[in-house]
Amino acid sequence: MSPLRLIHGAAALVAAGSLAVTLWTGLEDRGVALAFGTLITVGELTRWSDDQARQAAPLGAAGSLSYALLGADAGRPAQHGAAQVVTVVLVAALLGAVPHIWSGGTPTADHLARRVLTVGFAAVCFQPPYDKRLFASWTGPAYPLLLLVLLALTSLCGAVLAATLAHCRTGWPFGPLLREELRGLLGIGSAVGATGAVMALGVAVAGLWALPVFCLPLLLVQLTVRRYAAVRATYRQTIASLARATEIAGCTPAGHAHRVAALSVAVGRDLGLTGPELTVLEYAALMHDIGQLSLVDPVPAGATAALPAAEQRRIALLGGAVVRQTGVDAAVAVVVERQADPCPEQPLAARVVRAVNAYEEKARDAGGPEGPLRALEELRLGTAGDYAPEVVESLARVLARPRGWRATVPAHGGARRTELSDPAPGWVTHG
Repeated sequence: MSPLRLIHGAAALVAAGSLAVTLWTGLEDRGVALAFGTLITVGELTRWSDDQARQAAPLGAAGSLSYALLGADAGRPAQHGAAQVVTVVLVAALLGAVPHIWSGGTPTADHLARRVLTVGFAAVCFQPPYDKRLFASWTGPAYPLLLLVLLALTSLCGAVLAATLAHCRTGWPFGPLLREELRGLLGIGSAVGATGAVMALGVAVAGLWALPVFCLPLLLVQLTVRRYAAVRATYRQTIASLARATEIAGCTPAGHAHRVAALSVAVGRDLGLTGPELTVLEYAALMHDIGQLSLVDPVPAGATAALPAAEQRRIALLGGAVVRQTGVDAAVAVVVERQADPCPEQPLAARVVRAVNAYEEKARDAGGPEGPLRALEELRLGTAGDYAPEVVESLARVLARPRGWRATVPAHGGARRTELSDPAPGWVTHG
């Protein structure tokens, strides 16, 4: 059984068991359940996906964790158990997911499976011992520290589940995906955990009035993160528009920079690049041909891979100078400048851009159904000096993946993002 089916099956089993127990025993503390269910639903309604397809619902996550770790309501011991926690969270998450399912904008099954399993883990770790009064003697800072430890363990569990689900869906290496998830815990993940613990402690002392008070800071953080994501999206669209200048000027074929960027990101993920490294790689791939704007005589079809090494370096240096004038990160300019350097001296991102650009040009020039395979074979023959063997083999893995690969880059000149997925072995796109 694949890990994806195992996770979904485990989540379905936990959800079904919790729902059955709750229906059998009845809903305890209905006012508390309704308040937390409403909070989680609102959090799920505001869920969004970032540029790497992660699901982000900080308010819903904080509310779910707080309900799982809730031991009292205004000094009165809470009556709900772990099964009711999972049931309330599941129903609220499903209600909040209806608009997302209807629009088809974001994947929901993986998100719900992760939410059910992580909340179930936290509730099972906390509720039974609390009901048996095992934490009655934990006074002072010991009890908040206990909640923080449980939240940390739950966050680690969630990170592993998210990385596993992403690995199953995309085929990207598990290690880099897990590192990205763990890095995310240091950002908004820490705010989610802290808010969950504070809400549980606040409701235990002040009652349900504490929920809106302690939700406000997280809402402000969520607003800030979303605005930052919007700024990054606008920045990326600007770079895509700059990259399209070579197409408008007739220096390169339509869509060439977009295809090279999309395939470069997929190869970079396969090689284990994460976060800022992938961003630099994507921007450099989009702008790798911008040096051709400085040429008096354009290169036929923009095919720089067939030019002499000296001419390739000259165009690369011209491109790096243009990139530096645009105010883009200097690391992007370095990759553009060094894409034509001798292979052993290049940084990994420059090796990727060079190999993917050559593949796209050779496959386009060869034409026909055999063109992509011939292009890949030429790259393999060139691994003695021109192309890095590990990059060429990674490119071959990406192209031959049975379920394809998935990478997103900005659409040309617009706000929408285009997805390229499910290629056949030896895939290449024209036009």
